[in-house]
Amino acid sequence: MVRAIVFDFGQTLVDSAKGFRTAEREMQLKAFAALGLRVWEDFLESYREIRTRFHVRSDFSRKRILEAVFRHYDREGDAELFVRWETEYWDCVKGMTRVFPEAEAVLAALRCRYRLALITNTQGQKRDEKHRLVNYPELERFFDEIIVAGEKGIPAKPDRLPFRLCLERLGIDPHEAVYVGDDWRIDICGSQAVGMHPVWLQHRLAERHWPAVETLVPIIDGLERLLDIEGLIPTVNNK
Repeated sequence: MVRAIVFDFGQTLVDSAKGFRTAEREMQLKAFAALGLRVWEDFLESYREIRTRFHVRSDFSRKRILEAVFRHYDREGDAELFVRWETEYWDCVKGMTRVFPEAEAVLAALRCRYRLALITNTQGQKRDEKHRLVNYPELERFFDEIIVAGEKGIPAKPDRLPFRLCLERLGIDPHEAVYVGDDWRIDICGSQAVGMHPVWLQHRLAERHWPAVETLVPIIDGLERLLDIEGLIPTVNNK
């Protein structure tokens, strides 16, 4: 029986896809100009390869990515400049982030039937900054537990520890929890590895490319589908 529903934050409760694309493009252009390069396609290929290496280990610090890019070209970057670019990056994402229109109403309805929790990665914000969830008190108020993975000694998703920690704080077993997220590797594989019931959100309003994988995991195109958890994951009632 489902006792709790655990959510990811970015691209699950809020849509930042356009903000990330815009912020990423602006940072690439800044780095390309600062490096004084001539061939954009070659730079972009190298940049994306370096960024992928960081993302695979769930390191989303734009400052560290920039440092690696400049080292790739045997250039010593300006640390203060990178910090400023990173701040501008996250300001851009924040300014273009929108709460999915059904999110608040769905959370309110689910809160009457289940315990709600949230596990989100830091996404590289500075140590003295709070996670951007605090900018959305209308969402934050619904959660019994909030875990920001990647800080205070908690490894980032898809490591199993943040999922297990959340379950421990909720006082429930893995099979009693549904996990809702948008990222196949970080959210779906991460939660499934600890025995939770993952639901893959591919929101109809999010402009992004979803990886083509064969899976039996339920896929939904909007949060309102969660209002029928029993129909979405019928096997959970047989536990």
